[in-house]
Amino acid sequence: METRPYVPWELMNSFMIDVFKAYGVPEADAKICADVLLESDRRGIESHGCNRFKPIYIDRIVNGTLLPRTEIEIVKETPTTLVMDAHDGMGMVASHAMMERLIEKAKKLGMAGGAIRNSTHFGIAGYWTDMAAQAGMIGVAGTNARPSIAPTFGVENMLGTNPLTFSLPTDEDFAFCIDCATSIVQRGKIEYYARSGKETPAGMVVTRDGSTVTDSAEILKMLVEGKAALAPLGGGPGDEMCGYKGYGYATVVEILSAALSGGNFMKALSGVSPEGKPRMYHLGHFFFVADPEAFAGGETFRKIAGDICRALRASAKAPGYDRIYTAGEKEYLTWLERKDKGVPVGEAVQKEMIALRDKHGLPYRFPFES
Repeated sequence: METRPYVPWELMNSFMIDVFKAYGVPEADAKICADVLLESDRRGIESHGCNRFKPIYIDRIVNGTLLPRTEIEIVKETPTTLVMDAHDGMGMVASHAMMERLIEKAKKLGMAGGAIRNSTHFGIAGYWTDMAAQAGMIGVAGTNARPSIAPTFGVENMLGTNPLTFSLPTDEDFAFCIDCATSIVQRGKIEYYARSGKETPAGMVVTRDGSTVTDSAEILKMLVEGKAALAPLGGGPGDEMCGYKGYGYATVVEILSAALSGGNFMKALSGVSPEGKPRMYHLGHFFFVADPEAFAGGETFRKIAGDICRALRASAKAPGYDRIYTAGEKEYLTWLERKDKGVPVGEAVQKEMIALRDKHGLPYRFPFES
């Protein structure tokens, strides 16, 4: 039962746009950024929605590790490929421009791929792959990030949480979209736990001394200090639970994000200088788009994809469970539940919204104010 107050979607959207503009983000870019963040909340992915508006985007603009104006440079382009340099601007703005171009290329030639270097956090990867799915195409995307994951048999945070994301169009009301980190838990979820006063479940983090730590705020501190790392999908530090699979996929994303764009990787993405001061993150992203029309046909693809999803959901359930989901379904159901209510916001986000409004003299009053 949701107990947090809701803020109407349009109100939250307008507020975020106005705040972005107050920090120098052009209005057209601010609209893109606000929509990406709110899409996370529409899907129930609260670790990447309005919870991150201030600490990941506004605070980074303030401390100089994210530029509000995005100057996109085309480094290299062919009929089916594109490499961009975002010059440390808004990763969401550069990614939007990239996907628009790749979808256009794929419509003409069947497939297209691109990469961005010197970028910043681009929100949920599923936003970009779903841009392809909404155009009837297959979308694949990934990004590297500040070091968080330890390799199998290791305890040092070397790789980012590095999502490997796919969106596949179906004949249903929502695409099949698998968007998740290659660690057991993403860093943003631990940030969400810390802001909500919740502990991180045991086993998601490995420490230098082998101890178990569940205090979310302490984990975030230890990650920065290099005293802890996130376990890859499957677990760690050993390979008993097949954590080498998550480690392997995280490495694939790291290589594609950095090597395709000619950008930085691993420790160079920490956002902290050797002197301990904030610096640019210089992240890399990659994207691929394929048009099913160039294969067996778009309608055939969507029908078969839908049939597979329906068969999975109709298969035998384990004792005590009455429903099986396919990727993207829970997010779609969350949207249906929230679309007429708005964004649920916790106390920490409420305080941030009021502070930002008052600081910039914006004409808003929120439902949670008495």
